[in-house]
Amino acid sequence: MGTPTLSDVARAAGVSYATADRVVNSRGNVAAKSIEKVNAAVAALGYVRNVAAANLSKKRIYRFVFLLPAGPNAFFARMRAHLSLMADHLAQDNIRADVQEITAFSASGLEQALRDLHGTDCDGIAAVGLHSRDLEPALAALREQGTQIVGLVSDLPRDHRAAYIGIDNVMAGRTAARLLGMAHGGNPGRVQVLAGSLDAGDHADRFAGFSEVIARDFPEIEILPLIETRDQASRVHDAAMLATRLSATAIYNVGAGNSGLIRALSERPDDSRCICILHELVDHSRRALEAGLIDLIIDQRPDVEINRALTLLRALCDGRPLPPMPELVPTIYVSDNLPGQDMTSFFEGQAQ
Repeated sequence: MGTPTLSDVARAAGVSYATADRVVNSRGNVAAKSIEKVNAAVAALGYVRNVAAANLSKKRIYRFVFLLPAGPNAFFARMRAHLSLMADHLAQDNIRADVQEITAFSASGLEQALRDLHGTDCDGIAAVGLHSRDLEPALAALREQGTQIVGLVSDLPRDHRAAYIGIDNVMAGRTAARLLGMAHGGNPGRVQVLAGSLDAGDHADRFAGFSEVIARDFPEIEILPLIETRDQASRVHDAAMLATRLSATAIYNVGAGNSGLIRALSERPDDSRCICILHELVDHSRRALEAGLIDLIIDQRPDVEINRALTLLRALCDGRPLPPMPELVPTIYVSDNLPGQDMTSFFEGQAQ
């Protein structure tokens, strides 16, 4: 026997197709006795409702909102660009994805954005989270009204979101520490760590993982006091210049603002060269890697994260189980394994 259809359900229940459709899709205005018959037929036949077809028939438009930090951060610019490229494709699936910018590292700004979305037509939210319990009431109110919420890149309070999409940032910090420690070859060193803000979960987790491995496996390397830069290029530049004066043998930036770091590295004397590890493959970090100013980039593929957020939000809104997805593992780039300059054009050229 093939997959049971709604016509099979109607026939087994002894009701019209229209009545079966109203029961299965919760349209109301059906007698209790007919509801019982249809539900019994659904159970007996093993009928599974086609959510996509039902939503198509209702011409439902899904509205998803991405809450991303404002400013010149090149990583989030990649996310915005990918969503823009996806717009026509998403429209064919009745999805509208809007970007709403919030002040970077501002819990109050994120909280207000969440409150502003309450009571709107927003079906799902993907938000770059912060470590703040102040967000919990706004998140709870949104979930109570049926809005689906996922954390993106940096997690939200776990009890108030359905999923987290991003790399294991503790793992990323540990990886940076392992590679940096190996590069010192058992010699003593001093590493300057930069972070946008430890209020951001991804930055805090990377620093925690990094510190753990250095302390345990490379005790000859000293971690200088961390400098918070708010991911501002000018502050990152000044922090990198300070690292030179402190005779740092390595710099690890767990956050952004790397154009300032690269400028500082280009201004340093050749004899003050130090090991440099940073996050996210963007145009300026790629050029710096190719020029030998930095040594390693840890990337998390924001295009993949955006695609996952869209897939998970759609499944959550449809009440379907979340699809299985492999763990997002940080990608390590050195000058020898950089991908093509324009992967979008590459894949378009391969499409048949």
